[in-house]
Amino acid sequence: MSKGLKTNVLGFPRVGAGRELKKAEEAFWAGKITRDELEATARDLRKSNWQRQQAAGIDLIPSNDFSFYDQVLDQTLAVGAIPERYNSLKGDALELYFAMAHGQQGNGKDVIAMEMTKWFDTNYHYIVPEFVKDQHFALSSNKAVDEYKEAKALGIETKPVIIGPITFLLLGKEKEAGFSRLDLIDRLLPVYAAQLKALEEAGAQWVQLDEPFLALDIDDQVKKLYVRVYQELRRQTRLKIVLTTYFSGLLDNTGLAAGLPVDALHIDLVRAPQQLDAVLAELPANVALSLGVVDGRNIWKNNLQQSLDLIAKAVARLGADRVWVAGSSSFLHVPYDLEQEKNEQKLPAAIKRWMAFTYQKVQELALLSELAGGSASGAAKQQLAQNQADIADRASSALIHDAAVKQRAAAVSTKDYDRLSAYPERAAKQRARLKLPLFPTTTIGSFPQTKEVRSWRAKARKGEITAAEYDRLLKDETARTVRWQEEIGLDVLVHGEFERNDMVEYFGEQLKGFTFTQNGWVQSYGSRCVKPPVIFGDVSRPVPMTVEWSKYAQSLTQKPMKGMLTGPVTILEWSFVRNDQPRSETTKQIALAIRDEVVDLESAGIQVIQIDEPAIREGLPLRHAEWDAYLKWAVDSFRLSAAGVKDETQIHTHMCYSEFNDIIEHIARMDADVITIECSRSQMELLDVFRDFRYPNEIGPGVYDIHSARVPSVDEITSLLRKAQAYIPTERLWVNPDCGLKTRGWEETKAALVNMLAAAKQLRKENA
Repeated sequence: MSKGLKTNVLGFPRVGAGRELKKAEEAFWAGKITRDELEATARDLRKSNWQRQQAAGIDLIPSNDFSFYDQVLDQTLAVGAIPERYNSLKGDALELYFAMAHGQQGNGKDVIAMEMTKWFDTNYHYIVPEFVKDQHFALSSNKAVDEYKEAKALGIETKPVIIGPITFLLLGKEKEAGFSRLDLIDRLLPVYAAQLKALEEAGAQWVQLDEPFLALDIDDQVKKLYVRVYQELRRQTRLKIVLTTYFSGLLDNTGLAAGLPVDALHIDLVRAPQQLDAVLAELPANVALSLGVVDGRNIWKNNLQQSLDLIAKAVARLGADRVWVAGSSSFLHVPYDLEQEKNEQKLPAAIKRWMAFTYQKVQELALLSELAGGSASGAAKQQLAQNQADIADRASSALIHDAAVKQRAAAVSTKDYDRLSAYPERAAKQRARLKLPLFPTTTIGSFPQTKEVRSWRAKARKGEITAAEYDRLLKDETARTVRWQEEIGLDVLVHGEFERNDMVEYFGEQLKGFTFTQNGWVQSYGSRCVKPPVIFGDVSRPVPMTVEWSKYAQSLTQKPMKGMLTGPVTILEWSFVRNDQPRSETTKQIALAIRDEVVDLESAGIQVIQIDEPAIREGLPLRHAEWDAYLKWAVDSFRLSAAGVKDETQIHTHMCYSEFNDIIEHIARMDADVITIECSRSQMELLDVFRDFRYPNEIGPGVYDIHSARVPSVDEITSLLRKAQAYIPTERLWVNPDCGLKTRGWEETKAALVNMLAAAKQLRKENA
């Protein structure tokens, strides 16, 4: 292969092509393997990632992009920003690390986890740094240096990846009043300088500093801070710095970013190809430009000719020695290897030919580099021709287009978005019908999917048990769960969702326009991996999806049984989405499919229907100027999915791990009768928005964190509910966990819900 332009990878998936890290971590937490065995798995994964990139000819291979849990948490430990409640754990770095991530309870210790939220507009979650006014920082971890040396010992030169100092502060939260976290920059900078110095002494040549906030709306104070901070870092290190931005365009920050004293600037040309001209005009003569042309967020094959056109424009202006070919962002957000997909019944070859996973994207970078270098081989030119044939095949394929779906979406009118009556009238009818007490209790939907439940699914898939046997096992588990909910006194029950593999995949499997993978796993948080469906064509619902399970569960109880659905925006956001039509149009198609399901559930006698939309905030564009357009179609899609029912049918929605204070008026416009939200990790801080905005409908602020194994006490939950009463009228306050309970064990689930019910009863007594 002829050598072309430099190639740059921003980050690599870390869980392993077979989810080796997930399995090792969960075995370690369960006491089934040793720390040495866990760390050996991690070393093997890092080695494999580095060698794979080296073999593909990548020039700038990342290190320190591996993490046991989350890269923000890694940097939090690196700079010593450890909250005081973890002081007793500082003697054991790994125990401390995992306690900060998901809490710890037992052996005389009881500490809550740090808050978790979404990484910009992705479905990846990060652990939120906590800052106090007298915050102390100190270099407390050598991870970046250790992993650089580890790669070096394998004969691989890497580019350590570190979250930039301003982005690190902006990702965090002040945990007390009276200061801004940006005020801490002068305490933080010496620690960053020490970290860079240690890398320099270890022999590193390049360092990647991620500053995605440069692609967001930032005020003049932050802009001035960027100049001062990077001037200081430039004085402190001889390392060559590549400043990395992604997920949006630089726009009004173009001059700022281009003018910072760094050696290379990375821009995302998948999300914002229009920014290239402005960046080329502003870039100083001594700075290289890394072009993010291969999509780090989606699984579609790169249109090589479109990328080559962008690269050619940059080369014409800067010269080939100053232009790099790169992924748009870290490849953390896409699966490992398309070649692992062998099952054509799941992923037909006709669709697979349009796709590329991480290993294929690395090869695309190398191919683009060669093609753009001016001396491409015949084989490279043949690959370009095949690529263009695949792109053309996808554009014209009959698999994608369904005229009936397009016509139905085009025929939607304004009345289709509205419930029959306003909330106050609906609420009166629902209270008369449901007869719920004050502080009504419910859960968010799923109950623990034990190894036994998962084994039934695997056996059914392999043909080791019949479909009838599988169905009976699930019905028995559902019946047990319904009986137990009645025994403890929950007011609105759920069936537990034991038949569902994933809250999006389950629906995608029953909708037209979706396809699936066997091994397309990506990390959501920690050891939690998801296998997103692929939306490749027009979406419709051939048959009811959940009605029979909801009817069966309702037949077991006189109490209301919630029908459980995933909302259209979340199905969109948590899938790999077709990129050949506007996302708004795809979401409308999904909304109409969900609407059909909602109407069928109501006809089957289901009185309460939950349409989960945890991703509606996640989908918000990173630039405020684009918010209104997105929120219009996103909220309208939810309303379209929910508005086909009678006033007496109560519509719930759920949102978790997303800051939505700045869009609360739009959340209210969704007009769900009840909204349940994550609140416990923030100790009800998310409810501050209701101090000024009087939310008109009913709210269930989550009272305990389901991502932690710890069991909250009755007093703890009662205290949180009393805080909530300061913001939410008692008659509109629900009691529920933060999220679904699928990933928890039954022992902790039962203990936590019993305490939750006791807290609700206590509040009823106090408010009788």
